[in-house]
Amino acid sequence: MAEVVQQRIEDRIPELEQLERVGLFTTKEVKSIIKKSTALEYKLHRFIVNKEDFISYIQYEINILELIKKRRAHIHYQFKREEIEYPIIHRISSIFRRATKKWKDDVQLWLSHVVFCKKWATKSQISKVFSSMLAIHPDKPALWIMAAKSEMEDRDSSESARHLFLRALRFHPNNKKVYQEYFRLELLHCEKLRKQKEDLEKAELDLGEYKFSPEILSGQLAKIVYINATGKIKEAEFVISLLSIAAIFDFTKELQDFILQDLQMNYTEDSITWDFMAKRELEAPGAGEELHTAKGRASDINRREERCCQVYEEGVKSLNTEPMWTCYVAFCLERLKRKTNVQELKDKRQERLLGVLQRAHDDSLLKEDYYKNWLEILLSSGDADRGVSVAMAAMQRCSCSVSVWCASLQTLIQLGSGGVSGLFQDALTHVNPKESLPLWRLQLQWSRTTQSPEETEAIFKRGLQSAATTVSMEMKESYLDWSYSTGGYQKAKKTFISLQENLPLSKVFFMRMIEIEKEQENPKMNNLRNFYERALQEFGTSDEDLWLQYIQEELGPWGQPENCGKIHWRAMKFLEGQSAESFISKHALFQSGRL
Repeated sequence: MAEVVQQRIEDRIPELEQLERVGLFTTKEVKSIIKKSTALEYKLHRFIVNKEDFISYIQYEINILELIKKRRAHIHYQFKREEIEYPIIHRISSIFRRATKKWKDDVQLWLSHVVFCKKWATKSQISKVFSSMLAIHPDKPALWIMAAKSEMEDRDSSESARHLFLRALRFHPNNKKVYQEYFRLELLHCEKLRKQKEDLEKAELDLGEYKFSPEILSGQLAKIVYINATGKIKEAEFVISLLSIAAIFDFTKELQDFILQDLQMNYTEDSITWDFMAKRELEAPGAGEELHTAKGRASDINRREERCCQVYEEGVKSLNTEPMWTCYVAFCLERLKRKTNVQELKDKRQERLLGVLQRAHDDSLLKEDYYKNWLEILLSSGDADRGVSVAMAAMQRCSCSVSVWCASLQTLIQLGSGGVSGLFQDALTHVNPKESLPLWRLQLQWSRTTQSPEETEAIFKRGLQSAATTVSMEMKESYLDWSYSTGGYQKAKKTFISLQENLPLSKVFFMRMIEIEKEQENPKMNNLRNFYERALQEFGTSDEDLWLQYIQEELGPWGQPENCGKIHWRAMKFLEGQSAESFISKHALFQSGRL
């Protein structure tokens, strides 16, 4: 091992001599480099080596390169790069190769080598690194794409990039991203050729026998990629993604028309197609003169939106499904949310949306999320009768949806509709108890403002019996708060005593009772101790903060500091695992006044 290390150090002596000779480094700095490099080399030759040792060595060598670069700029010396930088770059690449050979599965290590090569090494070295990486990681499409882009951008080699994409498709014949980037590559290649042809024509050079193929210049290679891609992946969303890529280039009108025709002929069973075709109508050119006034612009926008709706209408006739109606409703809702100062346009958008919502509901194809939007619009427009009607219909149609029940009940409460109490009971019988907490909260909020305290208390007691842990725990917390706000301390304490054995319990429940006790004019320490002791029965094995709060309480104005030692001893006895360690560190910070 020592011989190998010594040989490697001797191999770098020529470059170090050059560094010293040209004045980039001092003798002392060169000796320091030799000492540090020797230590790093020995680490790489130990019986058990760590990845971090390789990374440290690489980073050290890169730091030397960066320092050389800065000092060259400082003394304006730009010679002997072959004798100084190149050996260092070669050595770093060698260390990377040794590391990636040992840790082949570490993709980040490979990519670090690529990043280094892009900054310091030659372009051919980048290709070699990618080639070695892909031989080990052919199952990762992103690496193939990265390698192909590197060939195109760093080496300006469309042919090499194309070969990489073709090889990638052998491993990933149905990968959308690979096809998308391959399609983009062919269009970029076409754009490059068109620019070359344009530059040559401007220079009026004689091209001789060499001619640019009209088929290639018009994007036929990209068209072939498209045909192959859609033969493998028959999805409207994928076709639209390729069309969006083609639209970036200004010479692809024929290709875009071909893709659009394919989309309209073969993908009409997908709502995404209709949604895309409808929204294209918004991009149609407007009439010239009328766009100079706000009313004229609003009129033009309204015409475009009407054309969009005509396409959506065709879509729902051809494809009467929930996804199709969802696209239609989403479009109308998005247009309504757009700001406009022209009231006529706003009214038209609202009327259009309400009509679409009603028709989708009538066909039982309205997504439950949109019932809330529907009710909000009806409430804001003051249409009480229709609001009640829609709320009742929504509860019937989506009887298992908590969000629909909440939105509908809120609407009925705001409109002052009767029978709300019975509807709350219906809701709780239909929805999953584990999801029912928002309904309980809404019911309590409504009851506090409209019902008697006895009726509100009855709701609390029903909530306490819920099979859902989250519901019963929050009901206890809310019941305690409500008891204190309506009946004062005595009622709150009575409620606490009645619930403290009703499992499950939350820490918040106990802490709230402790706060209530401390809010009294003359808090009783015995009561506080009882509340803490009961809380510790539930959480004493895992909650170190509760023990610390108990200690702080004894150190407070109503406590007895001599009890703190006993509490600390008990905490150490009861707390388990990480909680005990955390308690020790927090208690030490508390004693030093830093907590």
